[in-house]
Amino acid sequence: MARADVKNGMVLTSIMTAVCMMMMTLFAAASTALADAQALPFPGPDVDQIYRRLLPQIEKIPMFDHHAHPGFAEDADVDAMAAAPGSAAFRERDTNPELVAAAKALWGYPYNDLSQEHTRWLVEKKAEVRKLRGNQYFSDILDKLNIEQGVANRAMMADYLDPERLVWVFFADSFLWPFDNARERVRNADQQVYIPLQEKMLDRWMAQEGLRKLPPNFSDYLAFVSHTLEDNQKKGAIAEKFEVAYFRPTTFSDPAREPAEDIYQRFVAGGIPSEREYRTFQDYIFRYLVREGGRLHLPVHIHSAVGIGDYFNLSESNILNLESVLRDPRYQSTTFVMIHGGYPYDRQAIWLAAAKNVYLDTSETEILLYPAEFKKVLKQWLETFPEKVTFGTDCFPYNEALGAEESYWLGVESSRTALAAALAEMISEHEITEAQALPIAHGYLHDNAVGIYQGKVH
Repeated sequence: MARADVKNGMVLTSIMTAVCMMMMTLFAAASTALADAQALPFPGPDVDQIYRRLLPQIEKIPMFDHHAHPGFAEDADVDAMAAAPGSAAFRERDTNPELVAAAKALWGYPYNDLSQEHTRWLVEKKAEVRKLRGNQYFSDILDKLNIEQGVANRAMMADYLDPERLVWVFFADSFLWPFDNARERVRNADQQVYIPLQEKMLDRWMAQEGLRKLPPNFSDYLAFVSHTLEDNQKKGAIAEKFEVAYFRPTTFSDPAREPAEDIYQRFVAGGIPSEREYRTFQDYIFRYLVREGGRLHLPVHIHSAVGIGDYFNLSESNILNLESVLRDPRYQSTTFVMIHGGYPYDRQAIWLAAAKNVYLDTSETEILLYPAEFKKVLKQWLETFPEKVTFGTDCFPYNEALGAEESYWLGVESSRTALAAALAEMISEHEITEAQALPIAHGYLHDNAVGIYQGKVH
């Protein structure tokens, strides 16, 4: 009996020991899992390997380019305004050797520099392909870069752009400038370029709507504005765009209709409104256009970052100036896209995207900044509201040799590499898993933007 008790005791002890060991193992595993779940302040030594795994997968994702100006250098409709003289950021200068890499990748450029003698080869090559491919020329560029579809933010669409691949976003700023703009044109050298082009754009909208002069009363002017938006939408436009930061501060008051109507009636036939009067009128029209965007399900794109020219005012164009508009409950049915993401106020900009109808676009930022720096901006945004961040190139035909094609390439390459690096750091720092990274990448490069347009893009 004693032997049996001892034996049973030994068995029980063994079982209890085994249970304790198992519990300790489970506790250790749980503790390890908990430790693994804690985000780390620095990426680990695995970040490079993660990056190398992610990049080939990210390169396979078809992209939707949310902001671009495709076209040829001689095409005046690429934008509603022209570039004023000013200083170009270091990476945007035509001395950037990355542009040689772009030319090699797109055209098989045989030289290692962009001397005037050598770029003649590039000009001739493009002319040859353009003649051969016609309106498929830019579609071929999109194919080479794995861009499924993109925006053509232009004054007017061109017949050499395939509307199935490049959808139109038109400019709405000119509706803010219907009066005598003599005072505005002489404000500085930038406005001497910009204001006449706004007047030209308004004339084009009026001609489109069959008007030879401004409507005689304010109600008819508002009807003209609305009809233009409606007709542009029928022509395939998916959004309206404002470059208003180039012309005036982006702080918009909220005037009633009566003072705006009074100003219109006093100056429609002539005379120069004071700056205060013009601003009151513009503030009303801007908000009217925003409301109409909601009614028509026509998203509103707003230039929100640093701009070209020597007189672009950063403090007056700070993206936070728009907060009173973006968070106004009257505009909750209007979708806003903050083009260029508010840079250099990018840290503030992402918090505006907390509103369900506000999105950020990274175009221009990924070209102004090298990937090592752009990665930091993108990572911060993806760590905050990843579903509200969209990709764009801001491609533009800078000259005959280095055109929209090369800036397309630079924007795509910069964005893909910075995205892979940002996600690799987030994985290494235990902020997300590798399984979560690719859906975030799909969202940024394609899905987030496409979801805005309710089946009008793909």
